[in-house]
Amino acid sequence: MRLLGARVTGGAANQMLMVALGWQMYDLTSSAWDLGLVGLAQFLPALLLTLPAGHVVDQHDRRLLLAASLGLQLVAAACLALSSASGWVGPNMILMLSVLLGCARALQMPSQQALMPTLVPPMLLPRAVAAASSSMQVAIIAGPALGGVLYALGPWATGAAARGDAAHWGAAIVYGVSLLLLAAAIASVLTIRHRAAPLRRAAPDLAQLTAGIRFIWQRPVLLGAISLDLFAVLLGGATALLPIFARDILHTGPEGLGLLRSAPALGAVVVGVWLARHPIAHRAGHWLLGAVAVFGLTMIAFALTTSFLVAFAVLAVSGAADMFSVVIRQSLVQLETPDEMRGRVGAVNSVFIGASNQLGEFESGATAALLGPVGSVLLGGIGTVAIVALWFKVFPALARRDSLQPESRETLVR
Repeated sequence: MRLLGARVTGGAANQMLMVALGWQMYDLTSSAWDLGLVGLAQFLPALLLTLPAGHVVDQHDRRLLLAASLGLQLVAAACLALSSASGWVGPNMILMLSVLLGCARALQMPSQQALMPTLVPPMLLPRAVAAASSSMQVAIIAGPALGGVLYALGPWATGAAARGDAAHWGAAIVYGVSLLLLAAAIASVLTIRHRAAPLRRAAPDLAQLTAGIRFIWQRPVLLGAISLDLFAVLLGGATALLPIFARDILHTGPEGLGLLRSAPALGAVVVGVWLARHPIAHRAGHWLLGAVAVFGLTMIAFALTTSFLVAFAVLAVSGAADMFSVVIRQSLVQLETPDEMRGRVGAVNSVFIGASNQLGEFESGATAALLGPVGSVLLGGIGTVAIVALWFKVFPALARRDSLQPESRETLVR
């Protein structure tokens, strides 16, 4: 429960940070390209640090490493709050602190993923993954919605609007609340007691650092599931462009942006609760591929609508579809990975997730600069559906995967 509490508070803080960073950057520059750079600034350090981070997670106390990663995010939130309140925040400051957030997440994701299997028995892991994912979706619902409201109302609550210096006070309030939530998450993590296996210390040579890559590469089911998410969200994600859609297409403010960012999580939490009670027993591969195809179709629908309510509903369906994918993929990764490899495999998995999210934000921003936001999201949705069709052919073992229970190495590589 303490880990779930940390995921909720830390996740809500992260989502609030993303809402404020996106809206503040678009306020400062009105540039889709600069919105994409925020994602790229978070992805590049994660890419460079992921292999060393995975090795560190397998060698040291995962609980303390998770707390340290949250502490780095707290430092970034504090710097953003102070710079916004003082009025000297700018695009370069936002990008620099986005790099710090990327460094923190390079350590957070593998340590968080590797910690969970030490807290629950293997047979309960699929249910635990669904419950943890649902708790995270609660954070993704509450975080953006609260962040958007605070951004919009912050200047009035502080009196900055009346004084005529409201420009960045909304963002400062959001960053300050995020800081408090991160502090609560750190406290929760430090109270966790877990049954960790004895850690075997080893020098970080090249073989150790690349062991996670080799492990995944030799298992087509894992490689197919992880790479499917990478390319689907890389192409089909629209998160980075939501400030543009909110302000210029759907004609709403930061509070509307917060609701749009919360919409996918609303659908996801419904599916997550259902999966926690009714785990997928058969045809897991078909469920995974079908869910990603639905995600692509929802992105096409989102690109074509000009109604806020329709956009909200479509994004909620996209989150429901994505939740099926998340639970199946995470269950496969954690069930098929031995404990001594969890950090390194989790680090590689986090790079794929980071590439699909942060690098996907850069891809969306760059494409939108050329094709416009509608063209960017429309093309991405079509590309996602095409990827699903291709993966049926390239990874037949993934399509044939039936249950979410451990399989032997021979089964996985045949």
